Amino acid sequence: MSSNSHEEMIREDGLPGHESRLDPKPEWEPRYPGSGRLDGKVALVTGADSGIGRAVAALYAREGADVAILYLCEHDDARKTAQIVEAEGREALTIAGDIGEKSFCDAAIQQVMDRFGRLDILVNNAGEQHPDQDITDITEDQLRRTFQTNIFGMFFLTQAARPHFKKGAAIVNCTSVTMYQGASELLDYSSTKGAITAFTRSLSENLVKDGIRVNAVAPGPIWTPLNPSGGVSPEKLAHFGESTPMGRPGQPNEVAPAFLFLACDDASYMSGQVLHPNGGTIVNG
Repeated sequence: MSSNSHEEMIREDGLPGHESRLDPKPEWEPRYPGSGRLDGKVALVTGADSGIGRAVAALYAREGADVAILYLCEHDDARKTAQIVEAEGREALTIAGDIGEKSFCDAAIQQVMDRFGRLDILVNNAGEQHPDQDITDITEDQLRRTFQTNIFGMFFLTQAARPHFKKGAAIVNCTSVTMYQGASELLDYSSTKGAITAFTRSLSENLVKDGIRVNAVAPGPIWTPLNPSGGVSPEKLAHFGESTPMGRPGQPNEVAPAFLFLACDDASYMSGQVLHPNGGTIVNG
């Protein structure tokens, strides 16, 4: 599927959705002053135009990193994220395109290198989901597209970035509580998240000898544009997050610190691990 047809498909679903149109707005603001934990670093964050990606970009910038913002097509949200990064005194680079296309991933990494001359942190956060009540409702195009975005994109970006990583680099992938609990309406999506967790553990084993750490974050229900824009059914949206022990959805700035911890030297003895900001759900993972 071409990037143009992919954009048409997700626009029909309303995905990935505009954060600028969401009410109430997700909370992305970092909660604390920076302490220089990412000084001099360059980070690339996919899906950084909104939601968890925006909160991660904002927190990374506050901690001293320049940030490349990869996103699909929500240009207004991406501009806002770039302004947030720049307001922290850091440089922002916005790059629009489809991470499911290898050629785009190759070109995006090259843009980062041309602009900043280095890449220290790769955050594979972008993803898509389409709820279906029955497995027979999942079209072949949707199945291929969900895997292409959610796991193929991680492979393509990591492949492109690998030659530029030096000792001390970090990769942080976004998996999901659905990988551990399952999700009856998200059969294809939760399957990709299982693949992402396996990819994280295997990639860690592959790269740890070179001093490159690979970890993941498995968020629970988080209030981002993905869900109210069609990522969950209206019935589920009406009670979004209520099933967690905390009884509410999380906010992006409650998840971003996990991405910061795994990217910085505080986690220097961690690789192949998954953190679980999920409202108290015990998943034993």
